Amino acid sequence: MIPGKDYISVGVGILIMNEERKILLLKRGKEVRNEPNKWSLPGGMVEFGDTLEKTVQKEAKEELGVDVEIIQQLHNFNHIIPEEKQHWVTTTYICTISKGTPQIMEPHKCDLLDWFTIQEMGDLPKTISLQHILEYLKNHPL
Repeated sequence: MIPGKDYISVGVGILIMNEERKILLLKRGKEVRNEPNKWSLPGGMVEFGDTLEKTVQKEAKEELGVDVEIIQQLHNFNHIIPEEKQHWVTTTYICTISKGTPQIMEPHKCDLLDWFTIQEMGDLPKTISLQHILEYLKNHPL
């Protein structure tokens, strides 16, 4: 059975902001589970028995090689990808880096990593989940 396709799956997003108030984004590669070649927050699927918070820690280490401190949980939303027939329920967490410097740890899944202000994200091809978060931030600025 395929998560997100054969059943609704749960994921987390990790919103990391630096001192310049820029947000860390990853450009998804060709081998990702969904929405290739689009920019997204780091994050991933919650595995059986893991909490959302444990998944944030695990995904930050796996994808970026960093330890993070969770500052705040944002909201949950439905991440529905009609053209891929996938449905995820995602929760995003605001985090800070407590140890390490972000780097691409999974080059088969991630092509680029960079920091952007919300304004600089304007024309980037974005995942549906990143679009949800940016819409949320318009009404709930950090």
